[in-house]
Amino acid sequence: MKSLAPIFLAFIFSLNIYADTVSEKEKNALIKFYSATNGAHWKIKWDLSVSVSDWYGVHVENGKVIALNLSDNNLQGELPSEFFNLVFLKGIDLHKNNLKGSLSNAIGNLKELEILNISNNKLTGSLPKSICELKKLKDLELFRNKISGELPLEIGQLAQLEILALFNNEIKGDLPSSLYKISTLKVLLLNNNKLTGILNPEIINFHALQNLSLFDNNLEGEIPGGLEKLHNLTELNLSYNKFKGTVSKNLAVLDILNMTMLDENGNPVLLEINTEKETTIVTQN
Repeated sequence: MKSLAPIFLAFIFSLNIYADTVSEKEKNALIKFYSATNGAHWKIKWDLSVSVSDWYGVHVENGKVIALNLSDNNLQGELPSEFFNLVFLKGIDLHKNNLKGSLSNAIGNLKELEILNISNNKLTGSLPKSICELKKLKDLELFRNKISGELPLEIGQLAQLEILALFNNEIKGDLPSSLYKISTLKVLLLNNNKLTGILNPEIINFHALQNLSLFDNNLEGEIPGGLEKLHNLTELNLSYNKFKGTVSKNLAVLDILNMTMLDENGNPVLLEINTEKETTIVTQN
C-alpha cells in the first residue's frame, strides 16, 4: 500500500498556497495603487513578481488583504478608485507621505475598517459623508492636511470611535450635534482649524474623554461647566478661541494656556476665574 504522506503533504502545501493568495480583484487594486502613488520612487518598493503577502506593508490573512502600513514611504499622487475595492481592510496607515486630492466617497466601501491614518499628507476637499458609514472605525487620524469644508452632520454614527484627530486643517463651521453622542471618544483633537459656534453642554456625554484640544479656532459662548464632570480628562486646551464668561480654577489650571482667549481686537485675555464655589476634577489612573 502506498504511503499517504506525500499526498497529505501536498494537500497541506496547497492549502498554504491558497491561504497566501488574494483575489485578482484585490491584487489588481494594489497594483493600481502602487502605480498611482509612484511606486517606482517609494523608499521601499514592491516586487510585483512575488506573492502579495511578501509585499512591504501588506498584511494578508486567510487570502484577504486586511491591513496596509506604508507610512513615511514617499507615496505621491492620489488614491485611485480601485483602492477602495480592498473591502476587507481593517487598518490603513499612510501617514507622512505626499498624497494629495480629496478623500473619495468610495471610502464608505471599507466597512471593516477600524483604523484610518492618512495624517501628514496633502489631502484637500471636505470629509465625505460616506466616512460616517464605517461603523467599526475606532481611530480616525487625518491631521496636518489641507482638509476644508464642515464636519459631516452624521459623524455621530461612528459609535465606536475612540480617537478623532483632525487638527491643523482648514475645517470650518459648527461642531455637529451628533458628535456629542460618541461616548467612546478618548481623544478629540480639532485644534488649529476654523471652527465656529459654541461648545455644546452635551459635551458631558464624553465620559471616556482623556484629551480634548480645540485650541486656535473661532469658538465662542461660555465654556460648559459640565467639563468638570469628565473624570478621565487629563489634557485640555481650549485657549485662543473667543470664549467669554467665567471658568473654574480647576479647568483654568488644567488648560495648557490657562484659558487664554482672544478679544474682539485679537488680543490675548485670560478668562475670569469663578470663585463662587469650589469644584474638584477627579482623574483616574
